Amino acid sequence: MLGFIPVIESLLDTDLYKFTMMQEILHHQPETQAAYAFKCRNKPALPLASLKNEIEAQLDHLCSLRFSEPELAYLAKLRFIKSDFVDFLRLFKLQRRFISISIRESDSNDLDIRVSGPMLHCMLFEIYLLSIVNEIYFRQFPLQDALVIGRERLKAKLATLKKLSPSDMPKNPFVFFDFGSRRRFSRVWHAEMVGVLAKEAAPYFRGTSNVLLAMQYGVTPIGTMAHEYMQAFQCFGSRLRDFQTNALEHWVREYRGDLGIALTDVVGTDAFLRDFDLYFCKLFDGLRHDSGDPYEWGEKVIAHYIKMNIDYGTKQLVFSDGLTLEKSIALYRHFAPRTRTGFGIGTHLSNDCGQVPLQIVMKLVSCNGQPVAKVSDTPGKGMCEDENFLNYLCDVFQTTRQ
Repeated sequence: MLGFIPVIESLLDTDLYKFTMMQEILHHQPETQAAYAFKCRNKPALPLASLKNEIEAQLDHLCSLRFSEPELAYLAKLRFIKSDFVDFLRLFKLQRRFISISIRESDSNDLDIRVSGPMLHCMLFEIYLLSIVNEIYFRQFPLQDALVIGRERLKAKLATLKKLSPSDMPKNPFVFFDFGSRRRFSRVWHAEMVGVLAKEAAPYFRGTSNVLLAMQYGVTPIGTMAHEYMQAFQCFGSRLRDFQTNALEHWVREYRGDLGIALTDVVGTDAFLRDFDLYFCKLFDGLRHDSGDPYEWGEKVIAHYIKMNIDYGTKQLVFSDGLTLEKSIALYRHFAPRTRTGFGIGTHLSNDCGQVPLQIVMKLVSCNGQPVAKVSDTPGKGMCEDENFLNYLCDVFQTTRQ
């Protein structure tokens, strides 16, 4: 296509947790069928529907890509990635027939994007699709103006980091990671930003969720599990009441001590902590916050560790919900005197270029023909397409839908 500029040029250009979740599904639930739905949580300045044809072309290109041998060799060197999974990826190719795009019937300015098919062949679409929608959308605005703003703001962030001193830090150091793949301004800007941080933000910058950029810049790939992993277990044979413990147990058996940060807000933090008993407190290295008040969440988690007679100072609280560098430093100063912390910063790093970022997500909505749900601690961040199932789930876990 004349003038076509691909958004995704490598299948490694995605977040690590897509691979770690995919490996567990391959080993224990390979026959799973799944459906995902796209949602934009805010109102874009320009209509997404106008981008349909370009997004279609980008998806056609995406589905022509394969993993290269150097990329597979990089994955194989990660000690928690198994050789049979690498062999699976060697044969892997995204199937165009599993993803469809149409104009949403209820809103002619919006897109209805759905992925449906075998979970192993669908779950990788998420990050690629969100990156494509973002980049095509932001191509409508002046590029050079955005890059000037982005570079100036990145320079200001580096200046903020340089103001930190050893006296500001208790025994636990301040560390942060790039979590910006899904909402980045563009692939090229994302790479530039991570390259600058890798070179100039030591010792605070500890890695990126993006596997391709981790490989290119020699930093640590970061990630464990996302909501879709936990949600899928709502349909995996156990009682619904046991899905969280079932998911955590499978994770422990798959990774044997690696990737020990668990996500807490699939049915709300209170419901999660009721299932996160002494056994799991000892087996997992820490927990990740992704919705609700972060200070309240952190205090709840510390109180839970105390209740379980666990030395919470040995555990890590990872924050990843709408963070800025300033918010991260404030949370660090609040919690670091007591325990280890880490901060996954997304949009504030990868899309702080002057335009209002899109709040887009791609969530699992059904598994093996049954509805699944995410019940967030933040109003508006939950997602379920079946009201009856959502009500039942909330009743089972004694939680309030948001």
